[in-house]
Amino acid sequence: MRRVTGDQQATVVTEPWDFAVELRPDPASAEQRKAVLAKPAFGQSFTDHMVVANWSLDRGWHDAKVTAYAPLSVSPAAAVLHYSQEIFEGLKAYRHADGSVWAFRPDRNAARFATSAQRLALPHVTEESFVAALRALVTVDEAWVPSADDGETSLYLRPYMIATEAALSVRPAQEVLFGVIASPSGPYFDTGPKPVSIWLTTSTIRATPGGTGAAKCGGNYAASLAGMAEAVANGCEQVAFVDAVEHKWLEEIGSMNMFFVFADGRIATPELSGTILEGVTRASVLELAADLGHPVEERRIAADEWLDGVRSGEITEVFASGTAAVITPIGRVAWPDGDLTIGDHSVDYGVGPVTSKIRSTLLDLQYGRIPDTRGWLTRLA
Repeated sequence: MRRVTGDQQATVVTEPWDFAVELRPDPASAEQRKAVLAKPAFGQSFTDHMVVANWSLDRGWHDAKVTAYAPLSVSPAAAVLHYSQEIFEGLKAYRHADGSVWAFRPDRNAARFATSAQRLALPHVTEESFVAALRALVTVDEAWVPSADDGETSLYLRPYMIATEAALSVRPAQEVLFGVIASPSGPYFDTGPKPVSIWLTTSTIRATPGGTGAAKCGGNYAASLAGMAEAVANGCEQVAFVDAVEHKWLEEIGSMNMFFVFADGRIATPELSGTILEGVTRASVLELAADLGHPVEERRIAADEWLDGVRSGEITEVFASGTAAVITPIGRVAWPDGDLTIGDHSVDYGVGPVTSKIRSTLLDLQYGRIPDTRGWLTRLA
């Protein structure tokens, strides 16, 4: 990284990107930062700086820098506002006991970012530049990474790319902005993981074959909000979606992947079909579950198999996986014609033993408490 003054001319950057650093003149005081880190809330407070880089059809990527966190200035005609040409990622930086800071499988996030960019007709960012952007921001704002002694705390990193060209023509934008922002994050559940209730909808669809369901773009999340509202209206905290063709095959829970634990120890998750996001936590759970002696299956799972399995006791635990909450146990499922409690615990009681073991193993790996035998951790600072 290099420090620059505001009057230096724009530079074209090569791969991997070299980031100029423009330190903000008014960073948060130590006291202000300490107050945020004392009780960090997910996505509510942000660090002093952010990463930005610009792309244009004629110049490629240029002006990569770490600069003061501030509102973006885009034209009211920017393509992102009218045609939703944008993508994003989400991952965390973890403070280890020795003070170092690590990311968990950022190469997988980089690969998914590239796949999403291709689907949304956005320019390519290499894995090297993606990781370099994370490292550049964390290096400057390392003081914002919570202590290893503060429980399930981390620095949430949000890379994104938006079409900034001011043009109303319906075509891939010729000007684009890449950015990374960071937010100190505490545990998703303040009192520890607790089972949540799920509304099973067959009327609201999140994604369709051939669409953008496998891309991490805002449109998919917007499409899930009506289902979320439906769940809340029916007294549930999250929503489970089924496929768009037969309205019977399970896909995602909100923005998370879902898993089913069977009485014989098997663990199954809906197979990737082009309408399901390929979660980094999902992929990690499949490998860790196998290590713990659980046969794993990626296959089509019908909603009826879920309900019938709970009734018969064949399905003993259900959980969802995602970056924010890591592993979320499911304690209840409701639908227009019924309501079931899952396993031997209610929505107000603890977490199943298989879910608990997988969750603790994953967290121990992310925080460096057990050896990383697969090379999943990348040091950022």
